[in-house]
Amino acid sequence: MKMTIVIADDSRTARFLIRQYLEMVGFYQAEFIEAENGRQALQLVKDNQANLLFTDYKMPEMDGLDLLRRVKASPTLHDLPVIVITSFANQAKIDELSENGAYAVLQKPLSLSKLHGAMKPFLSDEDYGEQDIERE
Repeated sequence: MKMTIVIADDSRTARFLIRQYLEMVGFYQAEFIEAENGRQALQLVKDNQANLLFTDYKMPEMDGLDLLRRVKASPTLHDLPVIVITSFANQAKIDELSENGAYAVLQKPLSLSKLHGAMKPFLSDEDYGEQDIERE
């Protein structure tokens, strides 16, 4: 199944890195759609029937928590897995994201092994290839 993945981050470099990491862990056939903020991401998720949403926490116009809440409140989007990437080390903030329905919360700096661990359930055996993910 070809996946559609929306990546929301106000940093073009961060979006590129997330996409590269996703391709390296097995999503090389996915369609990637990028958004610069949460408001844009919400519209793209709706318009493109996304299978996964990656969002930074801190973004202009609509932050990752508000985006997460809106996705989970939507009757048509509530089952969409949302992965939040954050620089917060505050456990209360991480708990708040989880309580609001985040599939996973990944702390910056993002690493290939962290991303691979969170994405394993979405990959089939043939997606793994011959890569050694644990070495970075």
